[in-house]
Amino acid sequence: MTKPTKFPEQDQERQPGKEYKMEPQPEIIRDNYKGSHKMQNQVALITGGDSGIGRAVAVHFAREGAIVAIVYLEEDQDAQKTKEMVEQEGSSCLLLEGDIKDPKFCKYAVEETLEHFGKIDVLVNNAAVQYPKDNIEEISVEQLTNTFKTNIFSMFYITQEVVPHLKKGAHIINTTSVTGYRGSEHLLDYSSTKGAITSFTRSLAKNLATRGIIVNAVAPGPIWTPLIPSTFDSVSEFGSDVPLGRAGQPSEVAPAYVFLASEDSSYVTGQVIHVNGGEVVGS
Repeated sequence: MTKPTKFPEQDQERQPGKEYKMEPQPEIIRDNYKGSHKMQNQVALITGGDSGIGRAVAVHFAREGAIVAIVYLEEDQDAQKTKEMVEQEGSSCLLLEGDIKDPKFCKYAVEETLEHFGKIDVLVNNAAVQYPKDNIEEISVEQLTNTFKTNIFSMFYITQEVVPHLKKGAHIINTTSVTGYRGSEHLLDYSSTKGAITSFTRSLAKNLATRGIIVNAVAPGPIWTPLIPSTFDSVSEFGSDVPLGRAGQPSEVAPAYVFLASEDSSYVTGQVIHVNGGEVVGS
Protein backbone atom coordinates (compact mmCIF):
# COMPACT_ATOMS: atom_id res chain seq x y z
CA MET A 1 0.00 0.00 0.00
CA THR A 2 1.46 3.34 -1.03
CA LYS A 3 1.62 5.75 1.87
CA PRO A 4 0.13 9.20 1.33
CA THR A 5 2.19 12.35 1.26
CA LYS A 6 1.65 13.85 4.69
CA PHE A 7 2.05 17.49 5.70
CA PRO A 8 5.16 17.56 7.93
CA GLU A 9 3.57 19.58 10.74
CA GLN A 10 0.66 17.18 11.20
CA ASP A 11 0.92 13.76 12.80
CA GLN A 12 -2.51 12.19 12.60
CA GLU A 13 -3.34 8.63 13.52
CA ARG A 14 -4.26 6.33 10.68
CA GLN A 15 -8.02 6.27 10.32
CA PRO A 16 -10.32 3.64 8.80
CA GLY A 17 -12.54 4.60 5.90
CA LYS A 18 -16.17 5.63 6.27
CA GLU A 19 -17.42 4.78 2.80
CA TYR A 20 -16.87 1.03 3.09
CA LYS A 21 -19.35 0.95 5.99
CA MET A 22 -22.18 2.45 3.93
CA GLU A 23 -25.18 0.34 3.03
CA PRO A 24 -25.98 0.34 0.21
CA GLN A 25 -22.62 1.24 -1.25
CA PRO A 26 -22.65 4.46 -3.28
CA GLU A 27 -22.21 4.15 -7.04
CA ILE A 28 -19.01 5.98 -7.96
CA ILE A 29 -19.06 5.60 -11.73
CA ARG A 30 -21.43 3.80 -14.07
CA ASP A 31 -20.06 0.76 -15.84
CA ASN A 32 -21.29 2.17 -19.14
CA TYR A 33 -19.63 5.58 -18.69
CA LYS A 34 -17.23 5.91 -21.61
CA GLY A 35 -14.41 8.40 -21.40
CA SER A 36 -13.64 10.42 -24.52
CA HIS A 37 -10.26 11.99 -23.63
CA LYS A 38 -11.92 15.25 -22.58
CA MET A 39 -9.19 15.81 -19.98
CA GLN A 40 -6.25 14.02 -21.55
CA ASN A 41 -2.99 14.77 -19.69
CA GLN A 42 -4.59 17.43 -17.49
CA VAL A 43 -3.66 17.57 -13.81
CA ALA A 44 -6.52 17.99 -11.33
CA LEU A 45 -6.21 18.82 -7.63
CA ILE A 46 -9.34 17.76 -5.70
CA THR A 47 -10.03 18.52 -2.04
CA GLY A 48 -12.18 16.01 -0.21
CA GLY A 49 -11.30 13.49 -2.88
CA ASP A 50 -11.18 10.41 -0.68
CA SER A 51 -14.87 9.47 -0.85
CA GLY A 52 -18.34 10.43 -2.05
CA ILE A 53 -18.56 13.12 -4.70
CA GLY A 54 -14.82 13.81 -4.53
CA ARG A 55 -13.99 10.17 -5.25
CA ALA A 56 -16.48 10.05 -8.11
CA VAL A 57 -14.97 13.20 -9.62
CA ALA A 58 -11.45 11.76 -9.34
CA VAL A 59 -12.43 8.51 -11.05
CA HIS A 60 -14.40 10.25 -13.81
CA PHE A 61 -11.50 12.61 -14.44
CA ALA A 62 -9.15 9.63 -14.64
CA ARG A 63 -11.40 7.89 -17.16
CA GLU A 64 -11.26 11.07 -19.21
CA GLY A 65 -7.45 10.93 -19.18
CA ALA A 66 -6.59 13.25 -16.28
CA ILE A 67 -3.88 12.81 -13.64
CA VAL A 68 -5.24 13.35 -10.13
CA ALA A 69 -4.06 14.62 -6.75
CA ILE A 70 -6.53 14.33 -3.89
CA VAL A 71 -6.50 16.09 -0.54
CA TYR A 72 -8.10 14.41 2.46
CA LEU A 73 -8.07 14.80 6.23
CA GLU A 74 -7.51 11.39 7.78
CA GLU A 75 -9.60 8.65 6.18
CA ASP A 76 -6.71 6.59 4.84
CA GLN A 77 -8.72 3.54 3.83
CA ASP A 78 -11.08 5.62 1.73
CA ALA A 79 -8.19 7.56 0.18
CA GLN A 80 -6.33 4.39 -0.74
CA LYS A 81 -9.48 3.01 -2.35
CA THR A 82 -9.83 6.16 -4.44
CA LYS A 83 -6.20 5.86 -5.49
CA GLU A 84 -6.77 2.25 -6.55
CA MET A 85 -9.83 3.20 -8.57
CA VAL A 86 -7.96 6.02 -10.32
CA GLU A 87 -5.04 3.72 -11.10
CA GLN A 88 -7.43 1.12 -12.49
CA GLU A 89 -8.34 3.74 -15.08
CA GLY A 90 -4.68 3.83 -16.16
CA SER A 91 -3.92 7.13 -14.45
CA SER A 92 -1.79 8.34 -11.53
CA CYS A 93 -3.08 9.52 -8.15
CA LEU A 94 -1.20 11.48 -5.49
CA LEU A 95 -2.60 11.32 -1.95
CA LEU A 96 -2.16 14.43 0.18
CA GLU A 97 -3.14 14.05 3.83
CA GLY A 98 -3.75 17.16 5.91
CA ASP A 99 -6.15 19.81 7.16
CA ILE A 100 -7.29 22.40 4.64
CA LYS A 101 -8.20 24.76 7.49
CA ASP A 102 -4.45 25.38 7.73
CA PRO A 103 -3.17 27.81 5.06
CA LYS A 104 0.30 26.28 5.38
CA PHE A 105 -1.05 22.88 4.43
CA CYS A 106 -2.89 24.33 1.45
CA LYS A 107 0.40 25.81 0.24
CA TYR A 108 2.09 22.45 0.83
CA ALA A 109 -0.59 20.55 -1.11
CA VAL A 110 -0.19 22.80 -4.13
CA GLU A 111 3.60 22.60 -4.00
CA GLU A 112 3.54 18.80 -3.76
CA THR A 113 1.18 18.53 -6.71
CA LEU A 114 3.41 20.77 -8.78
CA GLU A 115 6.51 18.84 -7.74
CA HIS A 116 4.98 15.49 -8.69
CA PHE A 117 3.11 16.46 -11.86
CA GLY A 118 4.64 19.76 -12.99
CA LYS A 119 1.42 21.71 -13.39
CA ILE A 120 -2.20 22.13 -12.28
CA ASP A 121 -4.96 22.53 -14.85
CA VAL A 122 -8.05 21.99 -12.71
CA LEU A 123 -8.80 22.80 -9.06
CA VAL A 124 -11.88 21.24 -7.47
CA ASN A 125 -12.78 22.76 -4.10
CA ASN A 126 -15.01 20.04 -2.71
CA ALA A 127 -14.17 19.31 0.95
CA ALA A 128 -16.84 20.23 3.52
CA VAL A 129 -18.28 19.38 6.92
CA GLN A 130 -21.77 19.66 8.36
CA TYR A 131 -23.17 19.32 11.88
CA PRO A 132 -26.98 19.28 12.06
CA LYS A 133 -28.56 21.25 14.91
CA ASP A 134 -32.24 21.87 15.50
CA ASN A 135 -31.81 25.34 17.01
CA ILE A 136 -29.42 28.20 16.39
CA GLU A 137 -28.66 28.32 20.13
CA GLU A 138 -27.08 24.87 19.86
CA ILE A 139 -24.40 26.01 17.40
CA SER A 140 -21.24 26.61 19.41
CA VAL A 141 -18.52 29.08 18.50
CA GLU A 142 -16.23 26.12 17.92
CA GLN A 143 -18.66 24.47 15.49
CA LEU A 144 -19.34 27.73 13.65
CA THR A 145 -15.64 28.46 13.29
CA ASN A 146 -14.81 24.94 12.14
CA THR A 147 -17.61 24.90 9.55
CA PHE A 148 -16.62 28.23 8.03
CA LYS A 149 -12.89 27.48 8.07
CA THR A 150 -13.39 24.10 6.43
CA ASN A 151 -16.07 24.99 3.91
CA ILE A 152 -15.18 28.48 2.67
CA PHE A 153 -11.98 29.83 4.24
CA SER A 154 -10.08 26.85 2.83
CA MET A 155 -11.28 27.70 -0.67
CA PHE A 156 -9.60 31.08 -0.38
CA TYR A 157 -6.43 29.52 1.00
CA ILE A 158 -5.91 26.88 -1.65
CA THR A 159 -7.17 28.99 -4.55
CA GLN A 160 -4.72 31.75 -3.63
CA GLU A 161 -1.92 29.20 -3.86
CA VAL A 162 -3.11 27.63 -7.11
CA VAL A 163 -4.02 30.67 -9.20
CA PRO A 164 -0.46 31.90 -9.85
CA HIS A 165 0.26 28.53 -11.49
CA LEU A 166 -2.85 28.35 -13.69
CA LYS A 167 -2.65 29.09 -17.39
CA LYS A 168 -5.30 30.46 -19.70
CA GLY A 169 -8.04 27.87 -20.12
CA ALA A 170 -7.61 26.40 -16.64
CA HIS A 171 -10.70 25.57 -14.57
CA ILE A 172 -11.74 26.05 -10.95
CA ILE A 173 -14.85 24.19 -9.77
CA ASN A 174 -16.41 24.75 -6.35
CA THR A 175 -18.95 22.50 -4.64
CA THR A 176 -21.84 24.49 -3.24
CA SER A 177 -25.24 22.97 -2.33
CA VAL A 178 -28.97 23.21 -2.81
CA THR A 179 -29.07 24.33 0.84
CA GLY A 180 -27.27 27.52 -0.15
CA TYR A 181 -30.30 28.43 -2.29
CA ARG A 182 -33.32 27.23 -0.34
CA GLY A 183 -31.78 27.15 3.15
CA SER A 184 -31.93 24.37 5.73
CA GLU A 185 -33.48 24.66 9.17
CA HIS A 186 -31.13 21.99 10.53
CA LEU A 187 -27.95 23.15 8.82
CA LEU A 188 -27.77 26.88 9.48
CA ASP A 189 -24.00 27.24 9.47
CA TYR A 190 -23.44 24.73 6.65
CA SER A 191 -26.02 26.32 4.34
CA SER A 192 -24.57 29.75 5.12
CA THR A 193 -21.15 28.62 3.93
CA LYS A 194 -22.67 27.15 0.80
CA GLY A 195 -24.32 30.48 0.01
CA ALA A 196 -20.93 32.10 0.48
CA ILE A 197 -19.39 29.59 -1.93
CA THR A 198 -21.88 30.57 -4.63
CA SER A 199 -20.97 34.24 -4.19
CA PHE A 200 -17.29 33.35 -4.10
CA THR A 201 -17.70 31.46 -7.39
CA ARG A 202 -19.41 34.35 -9.15
CA SER A 203 -16.96 36.93 -7.84
CA LEU A 204 -13.88 34.83 -8.57
CA ALA A 205 -15.12 34.17 -12.10
CA LYS A 206 -15.22 37.92 -12.75
CA ASN A 207 -11.87 38.42 -11.04
CA LEU A 208 -10.08 35.81 -13.17
CA ALA A 209 -11.90 36.32 -16.46
CA THR A 210 -9.21 38.58 -17.89
CA ARG A 211 -6.67 35.80 -17.27
CA GLY A 212 -8.82 33.32 -19.18
CA ILE A 213 -9.40 31.14 -16.11
CA ILE A 214 -12.86 29.56 -15.96
CA VAL A 215 -14.65 29.39 -12.58
CA ASN A 216 -17.92 27.56 -11.95
CA ALA A 217 -19.70 25.48 -9.31
CA VAL A 218 -21.91 22.46 -8.83
CA ALA A 219 -24.81 22.52 -6.35
CA PRO A 220 -25.70 18.94 -5.43
CA GLY A 221 -28.98 18.05 -3.79
CA PRO A 222 -29.40 14.91 -1.66
CA ILE A 223 -26.49 12.70 -2.75
CA TRP A 224 -25.69 9.38 -1.05
CA THR A 225 -22.23 10.01 0.42
CA PRO A 226 -20.50 9.22 3.76
CA LEU A 227 -21.38 12.72 4.95
CA ILE A 228 -25.04 11.67 5.25
CA PRO A 229 -24.99 8.60 7.55
CA SER A 230 -22.14 10.12 9.55
CA THR A 231 -24.10 13.29 10.40
CA PHE A 232 -27.80 12.30 10.41
CA ASP A 233 -29.43 9.88 12.85
CA SER A 234 -32.05 8.68 10.36
CA VAL A 235 -31.37 8.29 6.64
CA SER A 236 -34.18 5.95 5.58
CA GLU A 237 -36.13 8.79 3.94
CA PHE A 238 -33.10 10.70 2.70
CA GLY A 239 -33.82 12.24 -0.71
CA SER A 240 -37.46 11.15 -0.83
CA ASP A 241 -38.79 14.72 -0.83
CA VAL A 242 -37.34 15.74 -4.23
CA PRO A 243 -39.41 15.30 -7.41
CA LEU A 244 -37.46 12.20 -8.48
CA GLY A 245 -38.25 10.70 -5.08
CA ARG A 246 -34.80 9.37 -4.22
CA ALA A 247 -31.27 10.30 -3.30
CA GLY A 248 -28.79 10.73 -6.11
CA GLN A 249 -25.57 8.79 -6.55
CA PRO A 250 -22.07 10.27 -6.82
CA SER A 251 -22.00 8.81 -10.35
CA GLU A 252 -24.86 11.14 -11.26
CA VAL A 253 -23.05 14.27 -10.06
CA ALA A 254 -19.51 13.75 -11.28
CA PRO A 255 -20.25 14.18 -15.02
CA ALA A 256 -21.19 17.81 -14.27
CA TYR A 257 -17.64 18.32 -13.00
CA VAL A 258 -16.25 16.71 -16.15
CA PHE A 259 -18.17 19.22 -18.25
CA LEU A 260 -16.95 22.13 -16.15
CA ALA A 261 -13.35 20.86 -16.21
CA SER A 262 -13.19 20.33 -19.96
CA GLU A 263 -13.03 22.55 -23.01
CA ASP A 264 -16.77 21.97 -23.44
CA SER A 265 -17.34 24.70 -20.83
CA SER A 266 -14.96 27.26 -22.37
CA TYR A 267 -17.75 29.87 -22.64
CA VAL A 268 -19.31 29.11 -19.26
CA THR A 269 -18.04 30.96 -16.19
CA GLY A 270 -19.56 32.23 -12.95
CA GLN A 271 -22.34 29.66 -13.21
CA VAL A 272 -23.76 26.89 -11.03
CA ILE A 273 -25.03 23.51 -12.27
CA HIS A 274 -27.85 22.17 -10.09
CA VAL A 275 -27.83 18.37 -9.72
CA ASN A 276 -30.61 17.92 -7.18
CA GLY A 277 -33.28 15.50 -8.36
CA GLY A 278 -35.60 18.13 -9.77
CA GLU A 279 -35.87 20.69 -6.98
CA VAL A 280 -36.36 24.09 -8.61
CA VAL A 281 -34.23 26.79 -7.00
CA GLY A 282 -33.22 30.30 -7.96
CA SER A 283 -30.08 30.42 -10.07
